Amino acid sequence: MSEKGLLTGSFFMQGDIACAEGAIVAGCRFFAGYPITPATEIAQRMAERMPQVGGTYIQMEDELASMNAVLGASWAGVKAMTATSGPGFSLMMENLGLGIMTETPCVLVNVQRGGPSTGLPTLVGQGDMMQARWGSHGPYEIIALSPSSPQELFDLTIRAFNLSERFRTPVLVMTDAEVGHMTEKVVIPPLEEVEIVPRRRPRVPPGDGYQPYLPDEDLVPPMAVAGEGYRIHITGLTHDERGYPSTNDDSAQWPLIQRLVNKIRLYKDEIIEVEELYLEDAEVVVVSYGIAARAAMWPLELARREGIRVGMLRLITVWPFAEERIRELAQRVQAFVVPEINWGQIALEVERCAAGRAPVYLVPHPGGDIHKPEQVLAAIRRAVT
Repeated sequence: MSEKGLLTGSFFMQGDIACAEGAIVAGCRFFAGYPITPATEIAQRMAERMPQVGGTYIQMEDELASMNAVLGASWAGVKAMTATSGPGFSLMMENLGLGIMTETPCVLVNVQRGGPSTGLPTLVGQGDMMQARWGSHGPYEIIALSPSSPQELFDLTIRAFNLSERFRTPVLVMTDAEVGHMTEKVVIPPLEEVEIVPRRRPRVPPGDGYQPYLPDEDLVPPMAVAGEGYRIHITGLTHDERGYPSTNDDSAQWPLIQRLVNKIRLYKDEIIEVEELYLEDAEVVVVSYGIAARAAMWPLELARREGIRVGMLRLITVWPFAEERIRELAQRVQAFVVPEINWGQIALEVERCAAGRAPVYLVPHPGGDIHKPEQVLAAIRRAVT
C-alpha cells in the first residue's frame, strides 16, 4: 500500500472489492449506501478503506437517502459513489433524475440480482438494463457501463468517474452478482499510470459573473463548489442558466432539455465502447454484455468449430446504445443472437436497430444462474437454418 493508502500490484480479488478499489483510485472520497446483497461487499470495503485514504463513509437509513447524500457530497466538491442492487436501484430512481437535472457528477453501481421485487437476493440477474435507461421520468440521456470481469469492474469504475466529471452527470455501472462475486486476478497500476479526469471548475472568481448552468462549447457547464463564494441555486425544477426556476412556460425547458440530451448524444462516439470478436467474416453476431457475454464465449468457439461463421459484439457501454454499429452489421449478417439474463431487454434495442434486415434471436433467462452453453449454441444453430 502506498503512502496515500492506494493499493498497487496484482491481486486475487473479488469483483465488488475491485469496484471499491477502482473508485478509490479514481479519487472517490465519499460513499453513502445501504447494505443490500449482492452489493454489500462494496459498502463493506468502502467502510474500511475510506478512513485510510482520507474519505468519508456513511451508512444511510435507506437507498433514497443514500443517493441524495451522494449528490450533496458532489456539490461539496468530493467525488462520490453509492452501490446497490435491484430493489435499492428502484428507490434511487427519483434522486438519479435529480442528479441528471442538476448535472451532478457521481457514480451509481448496480450489482444486479434476480427480480422482480425482492426476487433472488443472492443470485444473478440482468433485469435492470431498461430501468437504467428509462427508470427516471422525463426526457434525458444516461451513461451506463457493463463489466464482464473483476478487472473490468475495477477499470470501468474509474472510467465511470471520468465520464461523470467529463459530462457532469451521474454514471451507472451495471454489473451483476456473478461478476461482483467472482474472484480473479486484478492488476492495480500505480496512480501515475491511470488517466483521471478532473472536474471542470469556473474560470471566473466568485461573484455575480458565474452562472452554474452556462455551458462551454461542448455543452457542459463548469461546476462550482458550494461554500466557495459563488452564487449558485440548485433545483430539480426546470431552470435557466443561473439555476433559477423557470416553470411558467417552455422557454427554459426547450434549451435545457435539448442541452442535457445533446451533451451525451453528440459525444456518443467518445462514450461508446464495445469489444468485437470474429466479426470480419461473421454471418451470425452474438450481442451480449456482462456475465452473459462471458457465458456465450464457449458456445461461440463451439459453433465456429462446426463451421458456423459467428462473431460477437460485446457491449461494454450499454447506454448510449451502439446503434450505428448494429445497423452496419444488419446490412450484411444473417441474424443476431442476444443472450441476456432477463426476458428480453437489450434484444429489443438490437431488434429496433436491425430494422427487419436481420432477425434477432433472444436467448432469455429468468435469473438465478447463467446460461448453459447448449442454450446459446442452439440459438446460434437456429439462426443459420
